[in-house]
Amino acid sequence: MSTTTTKAPVRWTALVGAGLHAKVASRARKLADRKRWARDSARIQIEQMTGLLREASGTRFGREHDFARLAQIADPRDRVTAYRSAVPIADWYAFKHHIADMREGGEPDVLWPGLVKHFAQTSGTTAGDKFIPVSQAMFKSNYRASLDIFAYLINRGVSLTRIMSGRCLFLGGSSELEYNEHGVATGDLSGLVTPLIKWPLSAIYSPGPKIALMSDWPAKLEAMAELAVHQDIRFISGMPSWGLVLMQRVAELAGASCVREVWPNLEVFVHGGVRYDPFAPRFARAYSGDPSIDIPQRLELYPASEAFVAMQDDPTDANMRLIVDNGVFFEFVPREQIDDDAPEAFGCWEVEKGQQYVVVLTTCAGLWRYVLGDVVEFDEVPAVDGSGGPARFRIVGRHRHFINAFGENLIAEHIEEGVTAACAATGLVVGEFTAAPVYPDPDTGRRAGLELAIEFERPPSGPELANFAEAFDDGVKAVNVDYTTKRTDGVGMGPPTLSPLTPGTFHRWLDAKGKLGGQHKCPRCANHREIIEDVVATAAGAS
Repeated sequence: MSTTTTKAPVRWTALVGAGLHAKVASRARKLADRKRWARDSARIQIEQMTGLLREASGTRFGREHDFARLAQIADPRDRVTAYRSAVPIADWYAFKHHIADMREGGEPDVLWPGLVKHFAQTSGTTAGDKFIPVSQAMFKSNYRASLDIFAYLINRGVSLTRIMSGRCLFLGGSSELEYNEHGVATGDLSGLVTPLIKWPLSAIYSPGPKIALMSDWPAKLEAMAELAVHQDIRFISGMPSWGLVLMQRVAELAGASCVREVWPNLEVFVHGGVRYDPFAPRFARAYSGDPSIDIPQRLELYPASEAFVAMQDDPTDANMRLIVDNGVFFEFVPREQIDDDAPEAFGCWEVEKGQQYVVVLTTCAGLWRYVLGDVVEFDEVPAVDGSGGPARFRIVGRHRHFINAFGENLIAEHIEEGVTAACAATGLVVGEFTAAPVYPDPDTGRRAGLELAIEFERPPSGPELANFAEAFDDGVKAVNVDYTTKRTDGVGMGPPTLSPLTPGTFHRWLDAKGKLGGQHKCPRCANHREIIEDVVATAAGAS
């Protein structure tokens, strides 16, 4: 039974008349030319860097670092080398005072030309708020990247006429904008973008600006569900965890067994932020009632408040393609060097496959050699002779989020692989999770080990939990030789400890931290016990 009552808000022919379809189709053809990206990615990236140097040469930062001279260097490779010598790799705190002058003081021409009037407010689970400049050039960059989503869908055989004849639902953040005396706006990135959505996209956009800008996240989700249950939703974009909550609530409101009964034309789920695999069985069940039947098309994105980085170009491969021609210059620092005084950095054409790198970017909003923090591993590398392919990688973790208390060298990807393997082996359905080291205690005989705090859809029995722990242990061993060594014969680390949690625990924890919303997530692992103990305490407080 379907409760969809509204007709298509706009015919795709109107969008064609606006020229959008032709633009996206042209981009799809260009993206499909793999040889072009293999051959030209290095040249394109150096051109992006050069253009940014020229554009910002008159800013305070540009004058301090002699951008005008750097942009004039004739040999492209020498130009890159000179830029790396002139500007050190830095994190947000190196730009903190510049950003304060721009945002709080209303000062123009600091990091980027003119007055930057928009700042995205971001926060991690352990750090304070940060303010990321979003220039008009960055808004345009993000818009072009959003069109790439539809271009890649075209290349998969998805009909945009069919998708755009219904509604596209976006699960963004939850922050209204705050304006200061200089007219500078601060808020969640989705809050900055929402007012910019114009016709014809506004005609198919859901939930609309009124609901999208609500600050109370639970109330916003409820309002979104109450609206969307009566709409012909054909495309959803958001984090898997929140997409799951929304779909379950929509089915509940409709009295349906699954959301496919409510949205029979739902075809695409675009997601990012966390790995999808652990959510797959629950998501498929919410969609179809069958854990083996998922939404027909899924496309993973790598967005950040600082810039749009990459997106999945092959539905059969989890690797994502770097967006090399969109006003951002990317560098990659070997993970083991990121805290060095002068780490090496490589362009996407200089990296090695199978090595782990921290993402560093230079943006059209004035962040120069900025450490984004994600760790990636390349699967494909472009070459000037046209060999290889487009620059493609997968995210394996964050350079500050790892576990190495006993030489086990675990990253987020290893924890996710272990959970995915355990779900497949046991049939248990899980939600959010995080891992941390267990420190030995000679007084109690507790051995060194690994603890996994994880939500289960239903409370597992003792044997089920033991089987899950064993399969998780085997799954981590399969992808990490150091962990395997430490676990061999029980000489180093003991078997992992599981702390089962009820569904919603992590969302309650985020809410208690003031971080509940569309873009916030819990680290999959940490080299300390603060997060896991806080989460477990949240569960105990709710019981």
